[in-house]
Amino acid sequence: MGSRVCEANEGARQGLWSGRPRVDPFRNDFDMAQAGPVSRSVRLNGFATCLRLEAVYWRILERIARANLCSVSSVLSYVDREVHLRHGGVRNFSGLVRVICVAWLQDAPDSH
Repeated sequence: MGSRVCEANEGARQGLWSGRPRVDPFRNDFDMAQAGPVSRSVRLNGFATCLRLEAVYWRILERIARANLCSVSSVLSYVDREVHLRHGGVRNFSGLVRVICVAWLQDAPDSH
């Protein structure tokens, strides 16, 4: 039985697995609009810019802002400032914001 599991795992790594997952990532009520890109004008530390993220990330940013009793622009300004102070900046700010959203959800406070 151990070798069958390894074979199945190897097939999955090679993209050959065609079975159904034990936990389906697509809920019956999954809304594809969450994946649609949305551009918003935001102010990052006083500078106006446009940020394009999928709708689901804007919703997470709104939750982060609510948890911190501030605006989404304030959250993004904080991220922008801190990435410059701690790491000298980042090439892909949108990608960083996506990762921060996911990381926040992993450790989100119970109060939201």
